[in-house]
Amino acid sequence: MRKSNPSQPVIHFLALLILALCTLPLSLYAREKSDVIVMRNGDKITCEIKALRSNTLYISVDYILNTQSVDWTKVDHIESKQLFLITTEDGTVYQGAISTPKTAGERAKQIEVLESPEKTVALERGQVIEVSETAANFWQRLSGEIGLGSSFTKGNESRQYNLNTQLDYAAERWSAGASFISNLNTSTGASASTRNDFTVSAQRLLRWNNWYYTGIGDFLQSSTQGIRLQSTLGGGIGRYVKNTGGMLFNVYGGIAWQGIDYQQETLAAETQHVASALIGANLEMFRFDLTNLSVKAFLLPAISEPGRLHFNLNSIYYVKLWGKLNWNLAFYGNWDNRPPPGFSGTDYGSSSGVSMTFGNR
Repeated sequence: MRKSNPSQPVIHFLALLILALCTLPLSLYAREKSDVIVMRNGDKITCEIKALRSNTLYISVDYILNTQSVDWTKVDHIESKQLFLITTEDGTVYQGAISTPKTAGERAKQIEVLESPEKTVALERGQVIEVSETAANFWQRLSGEIGLGSSFTKGNESRQYNLNTQLDYAAERWSAGASFISNLNTSTGASASTRNDFTVSAQRLLRWNNWYYTGIGDFLQSSTQGIRLQSTLGGGIGRYVKNTGGMLFNVYGGIAWQGIDYQQETLAAETQHVASALIGANLEMFRFDLTNLSVKAFLLPAISEPGRLHFNLNSIYYVKLWGKLNWNLAFYGNWDNRPPPGFSGTDYGSSSGVSMTFGNR
């Protein structure tokens, strides 16, 4: 009789939780389209300002489908009572309503942030690398995506199914995120293989610009490696190395603990506990209305077992199809250079499908 996998109920619950959040009514994420943009030629547009990156202002208008791109150099001034997060090149983050002084035909050179009725901060346009919408409402601070994909090969009756979800929450000084990636592969004459990876993380900015402390948790199940549940918990200090309108790159380091429960029908069960150093990096490159690349990786050099290395990678490339619908190509992997005897040290693969974003993505 085949033993049940105790990690499966936990993984299924986490997947259902993210799916439930991702499928909440869109009205919970909606903002009023009451922002005003006045162009240098006198045109006036009432809209929802979505973001400002790389001299491009992204807006949503009630009577026009999809997000629209506006050349920031041709904007005279803007007015908004909505809340935004404004990030500057030195890593400082402000939260408040935004406006720009009228410039009498010249390009807007300053962005004013109304942090409170008593406090207004004036920022030079060149200092600002990103403006993104936020809200006082918890649900309107959430953003993310959900994607599905499948493939079929006639030769060996091979089928592949994949699910990926991402949920993010952003505030002025801290942020948190959760992701779930699931892959199922079946083919004639072979056992089905599954891989489920659930990751949570949070970070808070320190007093020093571009520095932060972070905590991560990763929970992996891989039938290829005979891993029933690999739990990784860690934390450390990180820094934003590059943070511009089109690229975000940060690194972090610290310590981590791993608990690995191995089980295969033909091999004896084994549970391991490993203390490790933690080295990680995140890279995002994007053109807001066209493509987006996300790469997340961490390396665990074992302290309790010198010479042993674990490496985890999840990367997804998105291409915008229409509106909030994207096509995505993902590559994932998990490597261990010293697995127990008889167990595989690698599990990697790729998948593709379509995904839908929500919130301010």
